[in-house]
This record gives sequence, structure tokens and C-alpha cells, in this order.
Amino acid sequence: MKNPTELSIQNLQQLRGMPVYSSEKEQIGKVDTIYVDEDTRTPEWIGIGVGFFGSKRLLVPTQGAVAQGDGVYVRFDKATVESSPNVTGEEIPEGTERSLYDHYGVSYSDDRSDSTLPQGRQTDSASTGAGQASMTRSEEELRVGKRQKEAGRVRLRKWVETEPVSEEVTLQRETAEVSREPIDRPAGAGEIGEEEVEVALQTEEPVVEKATVAKEQVSVKKGTATTKEKVSGEVQKERIEVDGEDVERVDK
Repeated sequence: MKNPTELSIQNLQQLRGMPVYSSEKEQIGKVDTIYVDEDTRTPEWIGIGVGFFGSKRLLVPTQGAVAQGDGVYVRFDKATVESSPNVTGEEIPEGTERSLYDHYGVSYSDDRSDSTLPQGRQTDSASTGAGQASMTRSEEELRVGKRQKEAGRVRLRKWVETEPVSEEVTLQRETAEVSREPIDRPAGAGEIGEEEVEVALQTEEPVVEKATVAKEQVSVKKGTATTKEKVSGEVQKERIEVDGEDVERVDK
């Protein structure tokens, strides 16, 4: 990690977009805006862009903040910064700034600037030397990202239905056949009398049993389908107009 560098007006432009870390080295967001004192032009507040595409801006004092090789480190914990008032404009109203100082426990002075409304403003211009002045033109860019969301659910559910089934079965049964044939022989003694003979007849009957047999396996496997969707939005662009006499335009 490189040696820490105190924040100054000279390195403000290089800080934009750099990660901001808390006193516990947790990333809070990225440098979105630097607010400076109107008179002294010294940096007072770091605007941190948080949320989706930096949609929310949090402010943290520059006091004790240092720039290092991988980002900007402030002396407050992440929870304190995230619970600070949200500021979206280019200037900080006096009441809001007082609330910010109270929130961070930093002393507030009524003699901070020539005005009784000690406002900060976003740094967008700087003097480049004697007889010269410059202004930075900025514009918004549309940045499209992706995030996961649930698109639906697939369920496998099993239930039981009862349906009638039938099947043919061939059955056999014994039958009795009676035949008579004439005989001619002498009968023995005692053959005349009563007699009874029984023959058991067998038959088949259907027997029904049920057995559980696995017939099919149904599985769900996730795949990926790729689609293209056009995203549109509106961006703001600053324009700089040159107005004056004896102006010679030089494009670089």
C-alpha cells in the first residue's frame, strides 16, 4: 500500500471514482463529489456515491481522510457514514451542514466564510495561472449493469390417482365324465348291496395381488437462455459557451 496523502485541491480530480474505506477498512462506496469551502477553496466534504450506480450520495468530512494507493480512507466507521444525511445538490444548505457536523461530532464555526451561510460547493473549475482560467465540462454516462432476480419457480409435485384396470386370465376346472360299458362276468358273493363313491373335482379361481413398481423418473435441471434487451435512459451533459470580445478559439 502506498504512503498516505492528505487531501488537497491539487488532487481532487484524481480522487473521483476511487473507493472510500471506513476506519475498519470496509468499503463504503466511491468518491462522487468533493465539496470545498467557498472562500478558502479547501476541501471540506467527500461525497460518496452508494447504491445502484451510485444513486445515493453520502457525505463524510475530509478531516483526517487520506488518499492511499487503493483508495481514500476516512476516520469514521461504515455505520456512522451510512446513517448520515443524504445530500444530492451542488451546495450544502446551512441547516444540513450543521446537522452533518453534529452527526460526526465535529465542531462547527460561524466564521468559516464571508457569508453567514457557510455552504460548500462542488469543485468544477480552477485557476491555471496568471492571465489564464479554465473550466471543466462534465457529462453523465449511461452505465448498464446486471443483477439477479427471481423469474419464476419450477416445482415437481407427486399425487395419487385411482383408476380401474382389468386383465383377462385363463382358468381351468375339472369336469366329470360318466361312461358306461357292459360287462358279463359272474358277480362275487356280497357284491350286491349299497355303495357310494366320491370324486373331488378341482377348479382354478383368479387371485389378485398388487406390487409397487417404479415406472418413471422426472428430474429438473437448470439451464441458461440468453436474450438481449435494449436499455435506454437520459443523461445530462454540460456545455460551455464562450462570450466576449476578441476571442480566438483554439481547439486542442
